[in-house]
Amino acid sequence: MQVIIAEKPSVAREIAAIVGAKNRRDGYIEGNGYAVTWAFGHLVGLAMPQQYGIEGFRAENLPILPPKFILLPRQIKEGKEYKSDTGVLKQLSVIKELFDTADRIVVATDAGREGELIFRNIYSYLECHKPFVRLWISSLTDRAIREGLQSLRPGGEYDNLYLSAKARSEADWVVGINASQALAIAAGRGSWSLGRVQTPTLAIICSRYLENKAFKSATYFQLKLHTAKDATVFSVLSVERFEEEHAAQTAYATVMDADGVRVVTVEHKEVKEQPPLLYDLTTLQKDANTRYGFSADKTLGIAQSLYEKKHITYPRTGSRYIPEDVAAEIRPLLSSLRKHPQFDREAAIVFDSTLNRRSVDNDKVTDHHALLITEVTPTELPPEEQTIYDLIAGRIVEAFGEVCIKEVTTTRLECSGMEFIARGTVVREGGWRKVWREPEERPDDTTAAMPSLSENDLLPVKGCDVEQKQTKPRPIHTESSLLSAMETAGRELSDEAEREAMKDSGIGTPATRAAIIETLFARDYIRREKKSLVPTDKGLAVYAIVQDKKIADVAMTGGWELALSKIATGEMDAFTFHRGIEVYAAQIAKELLAVKIEGEERPGVACPRCGGKVVFHPKVAKCRNADCGLTVWRTVARKELTDAQLTDLLTNGRTSLIKGFSKNNGDKFDAAVMLDKEYKTVFDFAPRNKPKQRQGNKRK
Repeated sequence: MQVIIAEKPSVAREIAAIVGAKNRRDGYIEGNGYAVTWAFGHLVGLAMPQQYGIEGFRAENLPILPPKFILLPRQIKEGKEYKSDTGVLKQLSVIKELFDTADRIVVATDAGREGELIFRNIYSYLECHKPFVRLWISSLTDRAIREGLQSLRPGGEYDNLYLSAKARSEADWVVGINASQALAIAAGRGSWSLGRVQTPTLAIICSRYLENKAFKSATYFQLKLHTAKDATVFSVLSVERFEEEHAAQTAYATVMDADGVRVVTVEHKEVKEQPPLLYDLTTLQKDANTRYGFSADKTLGIAQSLYEKKHITYPRTGSRYIPEDVAAEIRPLLSSLRKHPQFDREAAIVFDSTLNRRSVDNDKVTDHHALLITEVTPTELPPEEQTIYDLIAGRIVEAFGEVCIKEVTTTRLECSGMEFIARGTVVREGGWRKVWREPEERPDDTTAAMPSLSENDLLPVKGCDVEQKQTKPRPIHTESSLLSAMETAGRELSDEAEREAMKDSGIGTPATRAAIIETLFARDYIRREKKSLVPTDKGLAVYAIVQDKKIADVAMTGGWELALSKIATGEMDAFTFHRGIEVYAAQIAKELLAVKIEGEERPGVACPRCGGKVVFHPKVAKCRNADCGLTVWRTVARKELTDAQLTDLLTNGRTSLIKGFSKNNGDKFDAAVMLDKEYKTVFDFAPRNKPKQRQGNKRK
């Protein structure tokens, strides 16, 4: 029997239908000599320090560098402890039973770095030694699955990809654990979250935000000269910017006294603007954020849904190119778009013309080719899914369309020795820009309509204005600009070719950047203000501590990502990379342990368990003694205990009566809070002592 393991139940169902497995069982589908089972993402992951015998946060334990990593089933938090997810344990039991009876395993997890890690971790944890082969496909259409099953690849061909994924996972563990614990120990209070990629990303956001807020706008002045030819009035701006208003007014007076304006040069330049490359995930996320305000995580989720519905190819791609064999499928896709309500006309034009081949390059295709729609055309989609589908479909029409030809006119004029300039752009042939119905003409703000001018034309002075302007800071990052910064390791690159060249040394990958940004939201390090990403006070506090430390070094993190991509191609040894990460983690732990954090602690009391000091934090009261670990949460039954109530509880073992606790159903109740023998909080509902009645009030 062949066992096929997919990454999700939905994908397993699609594959089962193709191979003829129709009998549903608990945790798998079987039939026709196949059993098709599934994971739920990462069923198995790296164990936490406690599994290595390391309890609490202690400086002497750092750096924590396991000689061999332990794999455990996915953990969930129950109270203060982590336990294995029962649903995960059940599915792992099903998978083990199937693997034990299998003749061969077909790996059908997502065809990428993380998909490979999901399977290999399960395979290693179950101590399985059965042979396995790889289903490597770029879409979930029936045709793609059938073709993939007919050309299964030996599992060993993807060993380097697995080593890269394993190295990434272990690097994130080593850096995250050591950095977070080191800072928590140095602070002596609170919990801190630092990471190999999340912290440099936070640094990009915070540094731009602080630069923006610290920017001191400077006032400058320009002259706006009004002139005319053949009854067409137009305006031109002075090349010179004046720092002082009186200098601008002097120049203004000179211009107003001039006899006229002379055209010095008129330069016409034809510019051929090539179509954009096809989408990879990051450029799709950037466009969706810029056009529609979608978060990177939202766009990825929608794209994943479209993929699982068979409407688009694999979304977690980092390539913007397609190979020659896939290029042969473009005309049929364009033909299907001739019925699209928005792109119908342009799709038909591109279909009937010679296709632009800028996005076709075998050598530049990575694990997966660029994002494409499939032959499975949707009939009806939810609005947001339709939006993302249309972006991908429209980009295909653009990418294979004709160049856009513009005429850029630069006119230089002279008046009383001062130079003025005007630029105008006229689109002669819209080409690919017609797909989204872009305007045919885009003059700059100095001219609404330029007349035909020639060198040495003499024009009248029709008027002049002194315009006061302000220098502007670079804008605060949006998700779109942050994704660009992550892609280029923080470098400011506007040229598309330069950005493409930098992709392998960016921070994060197309598949992980959305999750990194969402982690910063979850940690309360950043928040959204309209489209802008603004650091919170907590985020700025973390950045203030780490900004000059290795953990925040964007370029270094980009270097690690480049190393991981080289491991995947066999150009670098995974062991060498891991040794470098261990040295790096030791350095950042040492740096952070030496940090001095400003700020006063809230009041504390003696620990009732060990006699040490309990420190009060915003959400918890915690003993500083790592061996003791006494922890009392402030929030009890939806009621937050005050410092005074915590002091009573820890000093006397009991608070006074507290009003306003809430049950799960919303009902209110009053009670005192006590510490039991294990120093856990419990309620005391003992009634108050009733006041004695006066004798004179007794009934006879």
